[in-house]
Amino acid sequence: MIPFIDIKAQLARIEDDMRGRIDAVLKHAKFIMGPEVAELEAELASFTGSSHCVTSASGTDALLLALMALNVGPGDAVFTTPFTFIATAEVISLLGATPVFVDIERGTYNIDPSRLDEALRAVKEKDESLHPLPAPALTGGGLKPAAVIAVDLYGLPADYKALKAIAAQYGVPVIADAAQSFGAEYWGRKAVRAADIACTSFFPAKPLGCLGDGGAVFTDNDDLAAACRSIRLHGVGAHKYDNARTGLNARLDTLQAAVLLAKLKIFRDELEKRREVAAMYSAKLARLEGVTLPPMPENAASAWAQYTLRSPNRDAIQESLKQDGTPSVVYYPCPLHQQTAYADLNYQPGSFPEAEAASQEVFSIPMHPYLDERTIGGICQCIQQSEMQTK
Repeated sequence: MIPFIDIKAQLARIEDDMRGRIDAVLKHAKFIMGPEVAELEAELASFTGSSHCVTSASGTDALLLALMALNVGPGDAVFTTPFTFIATAEVISLLGATPVFVDIERGTYNIDPSRLDEALRAVKEKDESLHPLPAPALTGGGLKPAAVIAVDLYGLPADYKALKAIAAQYGVPVIADAAQSFGAEYWGRKAVRAADIACTSFFPAKPLGCLGDGGAVFTDNDDLAAACRSIRLHGVGAHKYDNARTGLNARLDTLQAAVLLAKLKIFRDELEKRREVAAMYSAKLARLEGVTLPPMPENAASAWAQYTLRSPNRDAIQESLKQDGTPSVVYYPCPLHQQTAYADLNYQPGSFPEAEAASQEVFSIPMHPYLDERTIGGICQCIQQSEMQTK
């Protein structure tokens, strides 16, 4: 069986360094906010070119920190894509705000800037004829636009120049959900710098993953960074028992920081290898009709968290891959506006046709830095044969 993500190969490569760093933590026994946390934050800030990096206990907590630092709460509208993992919208709901979903671009699967403009206008004017709106936007005093969360799906950065230009017209900040795109580039800079504040995840399957949960917030804004640091530690003020605000227990464990320091040493090399794997896939599948390949825009370099294909014959291709011992995964089979958790928003089938269509056709195949050309060739041959059989 081919591993979908080969974490074991990665761990074998860095085992000595990683064990040494873990042993150092066991020796000094500073398991909460130990020196490795500060060291990791400095290394991550340097890697991205960001002024500030604030680590957190998970990628979900990173999103919560960003929204709380922006004072998002009840009565606020936060605009985001329905074609993502629920954590993106979940944090909005947890703070009492309302997610306003915006459809995706067909090519990139990221939030569509033109649709965002329509959604912002619709909320401001309480006019559902301009864009599908959730029920709270149409009752009482409506909702106040508060933020945009763009998701860099599959590792490809969203169109932040366009998104920020539109958001600026309404005076709202843009947050990057970079859970899948850490290490990606946008117009020659690390993509986490493209938004006003960016959040990533260090879940083990991510491009840079720890051995449990972890996350981080990146920003060049001093005030936002200070607020995030306070919020992640119960809203701490001048000292431990001075609480300046209501906060969270959202600290990254020292042991996970140690693991990430070992992984960060090889991360640049792994990113390059991911891009080589993606290029091999695309070259071998380029002439295959009926299967849409991932985009490779000139202004962005994906982190290739996933290599995602699209086909109306998805089920047949996935079954062929399964029979051949190759795993495949659908990210995501049901858009958020169609899920039970958001039924009370009263969105209807067809509200976001691009997201709904993509959910029926996309599938991801093995992607990690340790795939060799022979394995890639076998996977591509299986897809080609399956596609030919459906004609």
